[in-house]
Amino acid sequence: MELRPVIIIPTFWTRSESSSRSDRVGERDGRRSKAAGTSAIQNRFDEASANAPFSHPTALDNPEPPLKRCLQSLADLPDINKVVLVVATTDPAIDVRADERVREIASDFPQLDILVFGTSETSSLFRRLEQLELGQLIEALSIKSYGATRNLGCLVASILGYDSLIFLDDDELIDDPAFMQQATFGLGHPIHSGGYLLAKSGMITDMTGDFFQMGTGHLKRGDAADEASLGKLAPSVKGHWTDVLWNDQELLNRTIAQALKPPRLHRSTIAFGGCLALHREMFTKIAFDPWIMRGEDVDYVINARLHGGDVYIDDQWIVRHDSPATDRGPADRFRQNIYRMIYEHRKIEFAKSQVDLAQVTAHSLMPYPGSRITASISAQAFITGLLRTVSGPTRSQYWSAAWDALGRANTYARKNCANYFALQRVWPQIIEKLVDDVALQSLVKGERSVDYAAMTTTFKAV
Repeated sequence: MELRPVIIIPTFWTRSESSSRSDRVGERDGRRSKAAGTSAIQNRFDEASANAPFSHPTALDNPEPPLKRCLQSLADLPDINKVVLVVATTDPAIDVRADERVREIASDFPQLDILVFGTSETSSLFRRLEQLELGQLIEALSIKSYGATRNLGCLVASILGYDSLIFLDDDELIDDPAFMQQATFGLGHPIHSGGYLLAKSGMITDMTGDFFQMGTGHLKRGDAADEASLGKLAPSVKGHWTDVLWNDQELLNRTIAQALKPPRLHRSTIAFGGCLALHREMFTKIAFDPWIMRGEDVDYVINARLHGGDVYIDDQWIVRHDSPATDRGPADRFRQNIYRMIYEHRKIEFAKSQVDLAQVTAHSLMPYPGSRITASISAQAFITGLLRTVSGPTRSQYWSAAWDALGRANTYARKNCANYFALQRVWPQIIEKLVDDVALQSLVKGERSVDYAAMTTTFKAV
């Protein structure tokens, strides 16, 4: 039977670049009264999590936001069923303004059936969860982390009754008129290794069509992709001498090179959240991890394997990434990756003690992320941080990150690595219960009419 997927686009927003001093004062005051459910939740996140929400959110006053270009690339495609925009912000004080901005953008595309799931919808959802005595789920849906934002998209797709979903990022562009056919190719069908294909990632290129990260080969679709040429192109990144133990770009390029070899579909160790298709049998059974700093898409590959599933990568399903400038410097991203990889290592080690989970090892995830989540990750990060303190700018930040690798990052991992498994054990049952809830059905189907112009603040939890 032909699948009818819903497209889920998380869209991330931050304060206006031209904010006046009075705006900033008002936003600081607004932080003291957070959106429904999220205040208590965010307080339980430690500093590492709270300070690392989104890499490159869109400024509210951006005249040409990436989301607009993304929707424009979807507007003329056939077979688009519904588009859900999940609105997330870096500051609760701008939640309402971000909602208004996204609704304005959505109104420019009447040819698309768009549902904006913003502040009022999320607040109503959280209040309903508390009424149903499911408040423990709020943290998994709090839209203050990448994983939680994707979980919210999965829940909305479940309640809407879709048999599959497609995640896109708001800075992705679609060029292929057959995008939807490529997205659903093989999904839900038997695979040669046994079982069914329930999750697959497409491939991401930059605006020039290059698959590789910071590479010199610029391999594009249609170029010769034999093993010899891929072998030459994949390791083309020459890192700085301080990155001798932290060569992530080279490792990722090798992984991409493997995916570009025949056949079309490969069992993958990575996934791209900006081009990810999940069957209902996957997204209603396996949740994303809200506690991981970044890389929730790669982490989902591990989550699927722990529960007996797999994510495949499809080298014929391609989107372009129109990457904006990030508001985080390399030292800050390095620190986030330290927390992320140490957390990932402890997570798979913790899973080994759980008899109901499959065994996943760093070796089975080579070359990436396996090389980065071994027992030596703390030492790798510490030494790399120290090397970077003697070369380049922001040396004090690298110094701090290096010591986090031995201290606070491990503390965060120990504190939170069991949280995901507690969520995962109840996720299927909770989804099943919420799918049949009449109140939530009216919420996600847009049957509640709200005058958003009358909204002046966020809602308090009941």
